[in-house]
Amino acid sequence: MELGKTAVVLGGSAAGLCAAGALAPYFGQVLVLERDELPAEAEHRRGVPQSKHPHFLLNSGRRAIGELFPGFEDDLIGAGGLHLMPSMDAAYLGGEGWSARKRSSMTMVYSSRILIERVLRDKVRDLSNVVIREGVSVTGLTVRGGGTRDGAVTGVDFSTPTGDEHVDADFVVDAMGRGSSVGNWLVAAGWPEPEVRTLDAKVTYTSRWYDLPAERPPSWWWQHLVVMPTLDKGEHPAEHEFLVNFFPIEGNRVIACMGSWGIEMPRTADTFVESAGRVRTPLFAAAMARCTPTSEVHLTRSTGNKWRRYDRWANPPLGIVFIGDSICAFNPFYAQGISSASASALLLREHLARASRLDAAFHTRFLVAQRKLLDVPWRLAMARDQGYECAVGTEKLREWRRRIVAAASGPAFNLIVGAAREDDVVDEHFAKVFNMEESLGEMMRNPRVLAGLVRYRIRAALGRHRVPYGFDPQVDPPARDYSAATR
Repeated sequence: MELGKTAVVLGGSAAGLCAAGALAPYFGQVLVLERDELPAEAEHRRGVPQSKHPHFLLNSGRRAIGELFPGFEDDLIGAGGLHLMPSMDAAYLGGEGWSARKRSSMTMVYSSRILIERVLRDKVRDLSNVVIREGVSVTGLTVRGGGTRDGAVTGVDFSTPTGDEHVDADFVVDAMGRGSSVGNWLVAAGWPEPEVRTLDAKVTYTSRWYDLPAERPPSWWWQHLVVMPTLDKGEHPAEHEFLVNFFPIEGNRVIACMGSWGIEMPRTADTFVESAGRVRTPLFAAAMARCTPTSEVHLTRSTGNKWRRYDRWANPPLGIVFIGDSICAFNPFYAQGISSASASALLLREHLARASRLDAAFHTRFLVAQRKLLDVPWRLAMARDQGYECAVGTEKLREWRRRIVAAASGPAFNLIVGAAREDDVVDEHFAKVFNMEESLGEMMRNPRVLAGLVRYRIRAALGRHRVPYGFDPQVDPPARDYSAATR
């Protein structure tokens, strides 16, 4: 059922492309307005600086994009993406040492952000009623009855190299990211300032791209290398606090990435290599040394969590919704951005499919459902970032509460990870939480999961581990497959 003549998407990044896929069946034409000139191939562009860092496409994101664009995952893998099982294909250095390899329920597709977007662009360009206008800047909105019960967005103003233009719109999606001006334009038109929830844990991360050697050393059974921050409370190098990834992507390449909460990060090639030599395992620097660097060092600081609570407006504007970072941006460490944006786009398609008209009831229903969807990744981000003393924002805890969170979150995480090593049910639910398919609260209310945690805690106290862990980080991670130990 066609719900309108023209829909306009502001922004042609992953969120905007997914939104275009959601809108296409329900509008005569979908116009995507993008500031950058979009490359034909998988290349970096100015509007997506974070594309130079690793991007995990979580299962919830894979499923959502796959429903919006059938065949997406096959196309991504066909273009060079890697379908891996992290528990078997990643060397994971936890707080206590290397983890054992074993099969699990979770798989992931590894690729660069630029390849994800290139495949998405190809899918969108296959839609006959979608037009992407490149090299244009959105300059404002036209509205009627701003801030009133029937207030609505009715069109979009934008500039092009040849002059200013306007398009009337039956529906608009804001997908312009963290820096979107749409909220300010709506306030200027008569809507109240939206409540904004924030928490910035001062995360900084730095990455460099490498070509892998033509032949991998025999000891490299792994493709992905992960180094978690230390649990040691004594004196240690600052680099032991880093979260480190040696992240495989298409084209026999990797992205070496180091990140931290509140610590100054290396900015040059020389300091990057020096810092890599001081992380918790020598394997990271040794692996980098066997590879050929192909980029400069890329550093990002814009990592705060920010949720614009448009859902709390008494009279939300008709004719517009918000997808991706324009409404809820997350600390990128937790890999929630593309997956939450694509899930919001799929949610929008589902609501459009049930709608007979785009009235106030439609917008209220969508905002309520989107709030519930975003609350899952938001709570996960808060559970970690609220424990850091350097964190600032509206969601910053009082010091006594912060100390409790900081003291409890590490042991709780290690308990869940430990139980997941030995209990397939705990592993399955933990994978769902990681992939935003289940909330942490839902997992912790599951009687079988609770029983598994208690059983693991008792067995650990008795020293009766089924799967060993804590292997020496100064030597190579063990290659043995311990899957049979959990059966």
